[in-house]
Amino acid sequence: MNIAIRKMHFEDTKQVQKIAKTTWNATYEGIIPLEVQNRFLEFNYSDESLKQRMERSILYVAEVDGEVVGFANYSPVRDGGKVELSAIYVYPEFQGKGIGTALLQQAMKELDGIKEIYVNVEKDNKTGMNFYEAKGFEIIKEFHDEFDGHIFKQVRMVKTMKS
Repeated sequence: MNIAIRKMHFEDTKQVQKIAKTTWNATYEGIIPLEVQNRFLEFNYSDESLKQRMERSILYVAEVDGEVVGFANYSPVRDGGKVELSAIYVYPEFQGKGIGTALLQQAMKELDGIKEIYVNVEKDNKTGMNFYEAKGFEIIKEFHDEFDGHIFKQVRMVKTMKS
């Protein structure tokens, strides 16, 4: 399997939207009601929203044999080396094959001055929690977030880069 990581192009929008929807539906079934998932995805992954993300943040896509199968979204480096990882999604059938790791490593390699990566994870998202813990992220706090009347149980995690 040949994995290639590159910056997202606007032409990748439809594929990224499909990955977000497929992955959200698979990951959050039984955790987040489907209608809340759909409203979240419409709001955060509309064409306009993705266009703004491309202008204000760093988006990578992962290709396997020329097909986009995953993506990651990072903030620019700020506040003395802090980066926010707002999304990392890989089609369920491609999970566990090193693609998420490659998306993480690309940021660590390319983003100058990175010292810490922060991420918020839904506490009941066992796949996500296991992934981040395996990559050296540590829980620093738990909190609740609200979207469209649904309470998300969130865990804030950080990975500190070794100097």
